[in-house]
Amino acid sequence: MVELNNVRHAFPTGDGIRHITFSISPGEFVFLVGPSGAGKSTVLRLIYMDLLPDEGHIVVSEFNSLFMKRRDIPQMRRKLGIVFQDFRLFPDRDVFENVAFVLKVVGRRTKEIKRRVLRAVADVGLSHKARKMPDELSGGEQQRVAIARAIVNEPYLLLADEPTGNLDPTTAAGIMDVLERINARGTSILMATHNVDMVNRYRGRKLHIMNGELV
Repeated sequence: MVELNNVRHAFPTGDGIRHITFSISPGEFVFLVGPSGAGKSTVLRLIYMDLLPDEGHIVVSEFNSLFMKRRDIPQMRRKLGIVFQDFRLFPDRDVFENVAFVLKVVGRRTKEIKRRVLRAVADVGLSHKARKMPDELSGGEQQRVAIARAIVNEPYLLLADEPTGNLDPTTAAGIMDVLERINARGTSILMATHNVDMVNRYRGRKLHIMNGELV
């Protein structure tokens, strides 16, 4: 499904990652654990090909970074869901419209958009707030909307970059429950986090990264 093979990527500052090799199987829940600046976000950006390796290669489904053309990247990303720490919701659109955006971009029909959006919003427990604006929601609810948007296109892999980083422990636990339910239905998840204590309370494979290398 996803493979990173001896991947290296360096930034002009000298930071980056090196010798990163791992794979994610269908249905796995994998935690990428490490302190801030360790290279977690870089790994995720390489998987959704916002960055490309300086050495090594990455395979995502039938796509290989060695042979990728820029015009193929949007098609590859349609197979992924991506959740960020800072939610990235459209402030001028309600919950329904935020979640529907991805489907409209790819040209889904109106009836299918409605069906998928309502299901995704229900999956994250926000059916009763589908017409609320982002500024009417708590931080945890906004993150649930971001997750709904990430799963509405039925990706086979969900990438979550510090999805609980800005949330209190109780709200973070609720987000983890949502992610576990999504994973239980067969969606693979790679979650980057610095919270070792939280990770140890959940099942899943743990990959530890430090100074740009898996340890």
